[in-house]
Amino acid sequence: MWHKVLISLTVVVVLHSVIVQAQSYEDVRCKCVCPNPSVVNGTQSNRNHYIGNVPPNKCNCETVILPRMGDDIKGKEQEFCPRCECKYESRNTTIIKVVVIIVIWIISLLVIYMLFLICLDPLLNKRAKGSYQEHTNEEDETSTSVGGGSSHAMGVRGNVLNRVGHQQDKWKRQVREQRRNIYDRHTMLN
Repeated sequence: MWHKVLISLTVVVVLHSVIVQAQSYEDVRCKCVCPNPSVVNGTQSNRNHYIGNVPPNKCNCETVILPRMGDDIKGKEQEFCPRCECKYESRNTTIIKVVVIIVIWIISLLVIYMLFLICLDPLLNKRAKGSYQEHTNEEDETSTSVGGGSSHAMGVRGNVLNRVGHQQDKWKRQVREQRRNIYDRHTMLN
């Protein structure tokens, strides 16, 4: 069963990477932040973003913004361009993809672990109720012995499940006691 899940997840990741590679992403860009063209006329002061894919040596107002503006700032280029800030930016989309895939795998593993614990909880509660032994000291738990022979492995497994179930019940009782003290009696435990 786990092999089928692992194979299907691998197929999904491979198909996703093929689809993503088919799309075109630009890892470099020239980002210019300029005032609104009407600021040259003295009416507004809002700023606009202009992004262009040009080489680093051509990341300036003349090659990125002026071809787009056209007639809006015709004749006032020398007033407009000094007010623009152009920066050449680069990013690595491969690293971004790898980080996203790692995060998705970690979340998937945590969800699978949570589902495992949810499935294990009824098994622990059934075993704990079926063979209940009252323990007064935690040290007594480690000194209990299981009968020998061929049932030794089964007894050890049952003993481990009993210990885990006992610790879980003990923790739940402590939580109930703390809630009762805090909400009903309005006192804190020491």
